Amino acid sequence: MKKLGTLVIVGLVILFGLYGCNSYNGLVQKDNKVDELWSNVQTQYQRRADLINNLVKTVQGAADFEKSTLTQVIDARAKATSMQLSASDLTEENLAKFQAAQDQLSGALSRLLVSVERYPDLKANQNFLELQAQIEGTENRISVARNDFNAGVSDYNLSVRTFPMNLMAGIFGFERRAFFKAAESAQDAPDVNFDFK
Repeated sequence: MKKLGTLVIVGLVILFGLYGCNSYNGLVQKDNKVDELWSNVQTQYQRRADLINNLVKTVQGAADFEKSTLTQVIDARAKATSMQLSASDLTEENLAKFQAAQDQLSGALSRLLVSVERYPDLKANQNFLELQAQIEGTENRISVARNDFNAGVSDYNLSVRTFPMNLMAGIFGFERRAFFKAAESAQDAPDVNFDFK
């Protein structure tokens, strides 16, 4: 009888050990997936920054173009690309700072593209048109990458928070990750004014 009790205890310890290993490995895989998805987000933002650099150089060819608009874009690009956020630093606060820098760049870029409307020669420039189309495509890629990142974070956070996986997560130090959130201004509808007086 003692032998049977010992075998049951050993069997339970082995099962618990196997469960622990499997749980740990699953959390590691999901954690790595979040890191990979964050890298994809950063890659798309870097693609946009590179395209904006080429766009600014093309626009600078228009000698009488507003220098202040170009300066704003160049400064915003520099600030956005200088902010490096590793996957291990994905807190709500850090993501908000990262997003603020990206929003500033998006705003400056929007002002640049609106200003271009007054320059027919520039609007007809094939390089400019191709860069503009690539930037629009990249904005879509950024949106997809952010959505994929949030889906990965959701899956990871669900694993970290649900029982009994939360016990393993606590033991091994796996913590919740922050979601990528839209800027506060994204909640406001744009003001459209057709009064040309």
